[in-house]
Amino acid sequence: MTEHVDGQALRTPLFEQHVALGGKMVTFAGWEMPIQYPEGILKEHDANRRGCSIFDCSHMGEFMIEGDALALGLDRIVTQKLDDQPIGTCRYGMALNGQGGTMDDLIVYRLADKKWMVVVNASNIDKDAAQFRAELKSGVSFRDVSFETAKIDVQGPLSRDVLKPLVKGIEKLEYYTFATFDVLGERVIVSRTGYTGELGYEIYFPWKKAGRLWDAVLADKRVKPTGLGVRDVLRIEVCYPLYGHELSEAISPLQAGFKKFVDLSKDFIGKAAIEKEMSDGPGRKLVCVVAEGRRAPRQGHGLFSLDGQNIGEIVSGTFSPALGRGIGMGFLKKEFTNTGKDIIFGDEKMRGAAVIVPRPFYKDGTLKA
Repeated sequence: MTEHVDGQALRTPLFEQHVALGGKMVTFAGWEMPIQYPEGILKEHDANRRGCSIFDCSHMGEFMIEGDALALGLDRIVTQKLDDQPIGTCRYGMALNGQGGTMDDLIVYRLADKKWMVVVNASNIDKDAAQFRAELKSGVSFRDVSFETAKIDVQGPLSRDVLKPLVKGIEKLEYYTFATFDVLGERVIVSRTGYTGELGYEIYFPWKKAGRLWDAVLADKRVKPTGLGVRDVLRIEVCYPLYGHELSEAISPLQAGFKKFVDLSKDFIGKAAIEKEMSDGPGRKLVCVVAEGRRAPRQGHGLFSLDGQNIGEIVSGTFSPALGRGIGMGFLKKEFTNTGKDIIFGDEKMRGAAVIVPRPFYKDGTLKA
């Protein structure tokens, strides 16, 4: 069950499993979560890129909504069109504020003609729920089921093979689709989206029974438990955003390079601000940088031109085991964002050389295999 720790941190239903496996627990988005396990992040990275890994993502939020997307206001909250979304598919988009900043990035599942599930970030559950309740019109059914729903992610090239005995018919799922399956006697949603760049699945399981699923997947010796530390490395390698870094209420989807997830053919909150930003051009843009060596750019490091001018800031950075170099994402003044441009990153104590490259850093994943 969800418990407060010292009146602050929350625990997922898998907390005891993480501790038993030797997980190093840290507070993330108000939750006690494993940052890594005893074998370390490099082993966990290898498990995801070459084999199969399992993540506890039960801290994420889930909303259930019933009603007509257009008539009741759901379509207006999200930057992507929902009225033409096929049943059984997932659609990634953003919820914006009136200034075009990102309230959250989220995934919408169309369960039936007038039934939806929206998956939101753990740090934004309360804020998002308040926005949805305020914007949805009377007559819509809205339920926050975040603390009833565990989310277990199984990722990596072997994830399909690992899950076949537990999820009969999982091989039929295509990228960004979902279906309902019988799993360990429970009728649950299983989707195929992923956050690592590899083939991967998400299982939405009853909160109080999640331990059974976790143990069943880990019974396969090909599977490694993995924590938030390697999840961050993996998502940076494929240039996926993390809310509070590449996206925030002060960062628009255009600045972050996610224009393709904003459908200007429809109405949505913040549309006027986005159209103005498109007309004027964003003053800054997200870029990807690769260091010349293993030393990694880190969040908060400045970005500098070769003549020493401060022109931006790193928002995410790590050492990439896949590339064997330091990598990072950061915002630059738009006139300095050309691919191939040499750049400097660092702070008062350290400076390093890097080059701007196209996204993503890692291109050899099995995501759509």
